[in-house]
Amino acid sequence: MVATSASPLLQAAAGGGALLFRQLFDAPTGTFTYLLADVRSGEGVLIDPVFEQHERDLSLIRELGIELVACLDTHAHADHVTGSWLMHEATGCAIALSAAARAENVTQPLQHGDRVSFGGRHLKVRSTPGHTDGCVSFVLDDESMAFTGDALLVRGCGRCDFQQGNAHTLWRSITEQIFSLPEACLLYPGHDYTGRSVTSVAEEKAFNARLGGSASERDFVGHMENMKLPHPGRIAEALPGNLRSGKPRDGVAPVSWAPLQRSYAGLPELLPDWVAEHLGALTILDVRSAEEFNGPDGRVPGSLLLPLAELEQRNGEIPPDRPVVVVCHSGSRSALATQQLLKAGRGQVANLRGGLSRWGDEGYPLESATAR
Repeated sequence: MVATSASPLLQAAAGGGALLFRQLFDAPTGTFTYLLADVRSGEGVLIDPVFEQHERDLSLIRELGIELVACLDTHAHADHVTGSWLMHEATGCAIALSAAARAENVTQPLQHGDRVSFGGRHLKVRSTPGHTDGCVSFVLDDESMAFTGDALLVRGCGRCDFQQGNAHTLWRSITEQIFSLPEACLLYPGHDYTGRSVTSVAEEKAFNARLGGSASERDFVGHMENMKLPHPGRIAEALPGNLRSGKPRDGVAPVSWAPLQRSYAGLPELLPDWVAEHLGALTILDVRSAEEFNGPDGRVPGSLLLPLAELEQRNGEIPPDRPVVVVCHSGSRSALATQQLLKAGRGQVANLRGGLSRWGDEGYPLESATAR
């Protein structure tokens, strides 16, 4: 269902502006992922998602109330597997990639000059091959920012020595399609490994060691053809995976022990309805004080009391053969307890989202001390 007005949370997250923008990072691969949303409509797009960061990205999208309309990849990556197929399965969003990449499961093949709309905003597609044949850059409608993937990095650019790479082609792509943007246009790269997160057209024209300043095409090609870089360590896994748009080889998304909803803070959580349906198979661990546990607020039937202050010393009392759902009044203390149990090596553990307050508000049973 298309949103018709800005949610207060999304509007606040965007600082009152018309566009929400978030830059996310995957440290193991040095990959940037970008989330943009039109505040008025609530529609958004995700650029270059990473498979292993799917839960993080989905949590942020859900927490902010964004309706994701498309996952966009700047190219078929060789160093990580895209999260586009997982996000499509979770949200129904389009999978958008250059038609030149010839990947499977793409629902929105892109050509130079296309527009990808989200609410009242759009990204313009510019073909920027040279690193790969299917590289594209995405330019925001007002040309205030562009997402260049691996075509142009901060003070660098994508390599040209494999996967249809061609230094002459990349020179033309950068100088004609990216450097033709306004000099104040901010450029957001697909990767960085030293903490550089953004640059501008003016900066790269002046300071990019490979093609800035007075460098000629001959200088650039000579540089690129003599870099002697090792192949990416995950290319054997990443490239085939990305030619399936991130769909696992067996076609099955990873399955957890429960329908966990991981918060953007990284906390595994469960909603009251699922917990209520599976009470008999779970250990409900109440980490409030004994006074609260036996007080007027009540407790989930069959709960095990283990106050948070005693958890570290007494976690051996938790049955090892059943998943654990941790509860407190609001979900705050139980969030800390969940983190402690995960750190201690317990795998099947989750926080009850909203705590006993939400549990009671949604009409699920609470027992009092006198009921025993």
